[in-house]
Amino acid sequence: MPSIAGNGSPPFAVDELKRTKAVKVEKSGEVRASGDSTPGKRRLRSNSTAAAEEDGGPIATTPSPTKWKSPRRCVNGTPNSPANRITKEYGNKLGKSGKSLVKKLSDAFIEKPNWNPRGKFDLKFFLCIVIALERPFLAYAFTMYSYVYLISPKLVELYVEQLSAVKDKLHVSTAPCTLVCREDEQKRVLQFCRQCIEQEKAGSLYVCGCPGTGKSLSMERVKESLIKWAKEAGFQQPDVLTVNCTSLTNTSEIFSKIAGKNRPQKKTTSPLQNLQNLYSQKQQSAGMKMMLIIADELDYLITKDRAVLHDLFMLTTFPSSRCILIGIANAIDLADRFLPRLQSLNCKPMVVTFRAYSKDQIMLILQQRLKDLPYTVFQPQALELCARKVAAACGDMRKALCVCRSAIEKLEAELRESVCNLDLSSADIGFLDQQSPACDLINQNSRIVRVDHMAIALSKTYRSPAVDTIQSLPQHQQIILCSAVKLFRGGKKDATIGELSKSYLDICKLILIPPVGIMELSSMCRVLGDQGILKLGQAREDKLRRVTLNVDEADIAFALQGIRVFRNCLNAGNKNMDL
Repeated sequence: MPSIAGNGSPPFAVDELKRTKAVKVEKSGEVRASGDSTPGKRRLRSNSTAAAEEDGGPIATTPSPTKWKSPRRCVNGTPNSPANRITKEYGNKLGKSGKSLVKKLSDAFIEKPNWNPRGKFDLKFFLCIVIALERPFLAYAFTMYSYVYLISPKLVELYVEQLSAVKDKLHVSTAPCTLVCREDEQKRVLQFCRQCIEQEKAGSLYVCGCPGTGKSLSMERVKESLIKWAKEAGFQQPDVLTVNCTSLTNTSEIFSKIAGKNRPQKKTTSPLQNLQNLYSQKQQSAGMKMMLIIADELDYLITKDRAVLHDLFMLTTFPSSRCILIGIANAIDLADRFLPRLQSLNCKPMVVTFRAYSKDQIMLILQQRLKDLPYTVFQPQALELCARKVAAACGDMRKALCVCRSAIEKLEAELRESVCNLDLSSADIGFLDQQSPACDLINQNSRIVRVDHMAIALSKTYRSPAVDTIQSLPQHQQIILCSAVKLFRGGKKDATIGELSKSYLDICKLILIPPVGIMELSSMCRVLGDQGILKLGQAREDKLRRVTLNVDEADIAFALQGIRVFRNCLNAGNKNMDL
């Protein structure tokens, strides 16, 4: 038996060891084939081949013994198995192409992507096939389906972009191209400024009116028109100073701004004294340009001694003054209340009043802002509802613009909700439910602001602050208010807590809610009194205290109308309540 080669063995010892291992492998294969003993560890064919190549001799061609196979793998081992039969019948044909039948079958079953109803597809091709098969009903159904579930979401995105452009048009900070409904007021102010420039004479004018009536915007247009007129008429263009008094750190700062437009003065005196000295001497003011001063939010200059406001208007009374002062504020009687000395000196400023917008004027302004758009956004009835409500409340054009923007936001939310609610079950092979979100997208009226959108926006804008407070109350406190409204509808102005408790118990019994005791009810009434909703009187006992509503009944009904139980309780009698 050859010895095992160690690290220092010669090369012929290694060759002898390899031959010995090959003989052992052959013997182990014979023993496994005969089944006399348990086979040892099987050597891979690739390893034995590599070992033979290392020896430098030829690779052994002795057939390997039959390998053991599991029953499942032996299904195709018989000559009559389906795979062997196909190979025998079509073997010649497969031999020519050099490919197996299994490979050809695998080529036929290439994995294809699933059809995505929201993905891209050739709609024209499909419709041609349907029409060719003479199925117009199926073609109509598929057209409706594709419009609702594939095209509509993209259209909704387009609508939302358009609505965003409309909101920009209706923003308060966006100045319209043409200012309508204020032509007379602008004409009066412009004529006054022209006379001052032509005569080189100072003057003061006071513009007043309710908020949102176009005062500031009109003065901007007057300023532009005055500069254009002076240039065309050959007069020296006036210096213009526009000051918003709310931006001043202190009231006296306005004189510093006015002095900055004139020649530099000595720092030893105040800006007001510099202006007074400048306009008192004719030689110093000679050659100076006229100055147009527009002081917006003039009521912010009102102090305890009213000195700043008085000194500002007094600058126009100096003999050599070059100031044309236009003050803008909301108070109509500001000149009479805060400038009495000017009236005694016969220097009272000219007053131009901007009245609140009427319904027709608000409609005209809204239409003027929307006329440049190539599409319709509002129903005419919706715009009219907005104009009527705003004109009746305050005539504030800014309120009208905010209401319209709020209605557009409501429409945007509705369109997005319609896309999210699209469901395949809402479309039935060509027939769509009239109430489904799909029909809402197809319907053209669903893409414009309707009356219901405007009504919701108006209710949010003009509802009382007490509505939010009532809606945030706990349930039992809301039941108390509902009981009070029902109790006071018979003509009563007040009632005791004991009487209110009886009405409260009746409603709790009807809506199947366990009531609270009289002591807890009295405590909740005190809480409502602290919030300003109820008014409680004084009495020896809590149940004898008089209770009165401190808010309007309409506000309580409006706050509770979103809850069905309270809505039915307030709208119907106890016998007809639909619970």
